[in-house]
Amino acid sequence: MNKIIICVPIEIKKFLSSKTPLITMIGLMILPFVGGFFMIILKDPVVAQKMGIISTKAQILGSNADWPSYFSLLTQGISLGGLIIFGFVTSWIFGREYSDRTIKDLLALPISRNTIVISKFIVIFLWCMFLSISVFLIGLFVGKIIGLPGWSLEFLFSSSIIFSICSLLTILLSTPVAFFASFGHGYLSPLGFMIITLILSQIVVAMGFGEFFPWSIPALASGIAGEESAALTNISLSIVFLTSIIGLISTIFWWRYADQD
Repeated sequence: MNKIIICVPIEIKKFLSSKTPLITMIGLMILPFVGGFFMIILKDPVVAQKMGIISTKAQILGSNADWPSYFSLLTQGISLGGLIIFGFVTSWIFGREYSDRTIKDLLALPISRNTIVISKFIVIFLWCMFLSISVFLIGLFVGKIIGLPGWSLEFLFSSSIIFSICSLLTILLSTPVAFFASFGHGYLSPLGFMIITLILSQIVVAMGFGEFFPWSIPALASGIAGEESAALTNISLSIVFLTSIIGLISTIFWWRYADQD
């Protein structure tokens, strides 16, 4: 535990000294502003019709410029966009050691490889949670400025719970990305893995088996496929946690036993 306390600040310093925090921050912070733009469009149908986008966007957002529609959009965005942004964070934190050729120096330190891996995952979790919380708070700010109707403390509580669950599920699915970054010795393998899982998630949902595919579950929990999809079973949640644990254990085993040349 003492070594983890020492390693985590070092990993945080390495992470913050890169451009990755800024890139990922900008990538996700666009979400509440884009959502706010859609709400403004829906509040003024005349302008929307002139822009030629009212029919499609109104269908997606339920034709309501209110807090429930806005936060539904944010939750869906964090569930889908988070797979890419959180995965990008994970691939950089693990993949950079190989691309920068610092892996041998890191493993030569008198620190357990398990400690190094766990420290990296802690940094990933902290930053991804920070991004999620930032999106939520900025979303509140944007929604207040627009003046969306439907605000209440009950709504705030329920929407924050759903948003938190979807964010957590998405973050948990980052651990397999770490394994592919380690297995592929860089960024290409994890990025390819993320693209494949996104494509497969769409196909599996269309086939009606989304609740059994880990990378479809956060989006389904956000209600992206309708109200009925938001009520996930314990089996779906267990699948996400199991996938996360497998990714974590696989990464630890790879760092411990695989040839890092």
